[in-house]
Amino acid sequence: MRCFPEFHVGLVHYPVLDRGKRTVATSTVSYDLHDIARLSKTYGVKSYYLITPLRSQILLIERLTEHWVHGFGAQYNSNRKEALELVRIQPSIEATLDDLAHIYGGRRPTVLATSARGHRESVGFLEARRTLGDSEGPYLLLFGTGWGMAPAALAHADLLLEPIEGVEGYNHLSVRAAAAIVLDRLIGQNQPRTNFSGE
Repeated sequence: MRCFPEFHVGLVHYPVLDRGKRTVATSTVSYDLHDIARLSKTYGVKSYYLITPLRSQILLIERLTEHWVHGFGAQYNSNRKEALELVRIQPSIEATLDDLAHIYGGRRPTVLATSARGHRESVGFLEARRTLGDSEGPYLLLFGTGWGMAPAALAHADLLLEPIEGVEGYNHLSVRAAAAIVLDRLIGQNQPRTNFSGE
């Protein structure tokens, strides 16, 4: 199996946009917690950060992960336990970056961000994949909830990925579906034309 760089995923609950483009904090969705953890484990992601400043949401995440990692759920479904062991909680993107820098001896991760809206500086998946092959990382891939990450969140990105294009301009995927597509395009094993050694 091909090795890929030190890769981490973050699901941003703040700062994100609501339908009216106001900056808000969103609630944790159990499906997102479970399914993106399972995706992360499948693709060899090192950790999955839930990024929220809301104490009520932090307590909810802790309660859910405790059940599946240490409680009855760990005996009931060991595969789910392995996936949810990747979950970390941080109150902000800045705190997440600080946590990863601490893990990597002061080395700040390269931040990749996703957006359903096109930006002039967006890079394609093939170019981003080649970038991953140029260093050992670490990398942090950020996904937004609500109606996407607020400008303050996107400002952390070193690379902004191109949107996933649907048919006839339709682009309204759940974050779980988008995460699956993006992770496979970036670090999936069966990709044409390139690999992490640049060949």
